[in-house]
Amino acid sequence: MVDHLVNTEINSQRIAAVENCFGASGQPLAVPGRVLLGEGILTKECRKKPKPRIFFLFNDILVYGSIVINKRKYNSQHIIPLEDVTLETLPDTLQMKNRWMIKTSKKSFVVSAASLTERKEWISHLEECIRHLLTKTGRQPSTEHAAPWIPDKATDICMRCTQTKFSTLTRRHHCRKCGFVVCGDCSRQRFLMPRLSPKPLRVCNLCHRQLLAEKKKEAEAGLRQPEQFHAAVPGLEPSSGDDSDKSDDDKVDQWPAETEFYTSEVSWSSFHS
Repeated sequence: MVDHLVNTEINSQRIAAVENCFGASGQPLAVPGRVLLGEGILTKECRKKPKPRIFFLFNDILVYGSIVINKRKYNSQHIIPLEDVTLETLPDTLQMKNRWMIKTSKKSFVVSAASLTERKEWISHLEECIRHLLTKTGRQPSTEHAAPWIPDKATDICMRCTQTKFSTLTRRHHCRKCGFVVCGDCSRQRFLMPRLSPKPLRVCNLCHRQLLAEKKKEAEAGLRQPEQFHAAVPGLEPSSGDDSDKSDDDKVDQWPAETEFYTSEVSWSSFHS
């Protein structure tokens, strides 16, 4: 499919249309050899609640963003190099069906498709692109993945001390190492994790002790952290947290209710040939 579409006018037009929808807020996407293979709306499990997101699958990157006006305007663009991606199929929950996790060393999150067929198509095309890229570059599949953030509503108490109850005055926080929902007292520490961010990040007390022990062990062994191949890739988020709480007020004019998303006869994803 990639060889068939590369350097074709229709592929250039499709990529230009995606760039146009993101506008000035997005990164340029047209590069030699890049092919847009598919696109569609998936539900992304965000920190506060599941939200619709537009996804575009290219032969080397996965791009997603918030929907302002479907097929006309998107924002909050994120770019994930496929070389860094591994996938994990997940069971259904009461809120989300046809789920799977997209895992990378910097960001991991859960998405769901409107139907089991669409999930199979997404996973099949993603795995084919990843396999092709790893073969081409000679790299091994990534083994280190950022922990996905546990949604706020999953717990009413701190997941570390199990004592503090969350309220409007007692905020929830997330440990950037384990993804647990924790209270302020259990997450006062910061730790520099270059794989996630150039700045020290909030971690829970337990993870802080573990990270200090690992650092001490590495220092004693004289080990040096290797450079990550994707460190300079633009658009990759510095943590595995929710990217979209700030876009809660997005005006999604053409988005159906959850029940309509899962029961509609409409296909929410399409793949190009």
